[in-house]
Amino acid sequence: MHSLIQSQLRLTLAVIAGAVVILGGIPLLFALVPATRTLSVLGLPLPWVILGIVVYPVVYVAARLYVRNAERIEAEFTEFVGRQ
Repeated sequence: MHSLIQSQLRLTLAVIAGAVVILGGIPLLFALVPATRTLSVLGLPLPWVILGIVVYPVVYVAARLYVRNAERIEAEFTEFVGRQ
């Protein structure tokens, strides 16, 4: 049981770290490249496009990866326990 919890924790921390790097990079992008603050895409300010449209697929993909890998970890654990 301890190994299952450790595996789930590692997965959780990896997904959170990846999301923080990607989503945390957005304010960094705006801070380091001032032109991105005033750029427009299809008449909308770029920050609005990124925060209103681009963020959601990133969160969705992170959630899908987490669920798929968590189910895989649980299945491997169940198979391991079933063998013993």
